[in-house]
Amino acid sequence: MLASRGIDRGLIGPREADRLWDRHVLNSVALADLIPRDARVVDVGSGAGLPGIPLAILRPDLDVTLLEPLLRRSRFLDEAVAELHLSPRVDVIRGRAEEYRGRFDVVTARAVAPLARLIPWCAPLREAAGTILALKGTSAAEEVRAAATELRAARLTAEILDVRASPSVEPTTIVRLTSAR
Repeated sequence: MLASRGIDRGLIGPREADRLWDRHVLNSVALADLIPRDARVVDVGSGAGLPGIPLAILRPDLDVTLLEPLLRRSRFLDEAVAELHLSPRVDVIRGRAEEYRGRFDVVTARAVAPLARLIPWCAPLREAAGTILALKGTSAAEEVRAAATELRAARLTAEILDVRASPSVEPTTIVRLTSAR
């Protein structure tokens, strides 16, 4: 789906087709072990369904909400959820994180925004003991430093983790945000 319709609809760049598995799918499921069993997860800015759909496939114990503001992307997500038979445990909601009022055990975000902007959007979506898992790149430490004010305001602490879905792929950098102690 991603290699065909995802490219046709501009969800994945044409040069990404050869790297879909390593760079996108395995990158997404790298955070699977950081999510507790039977968790309620919201994937903010789900776009092409990454990381939400691969997580839902790998972890059938999860209830996943794919939160996406753009119509063309949310339509693609609806189609993918239907074709992959992920209903009713995967929902697609067309909306913006800062306007949505659900509460979740885990909030995920991949390639959405820098942490300083992401924290105010995601923090209200998590349960009091919930976690935000932001998939980041090499700039993770810099983003954490730049978001110091937002971290304090949301009473969150940041931990940078490098995790792998498979020993043969590059690690995925995840910023895990939890309640400050």
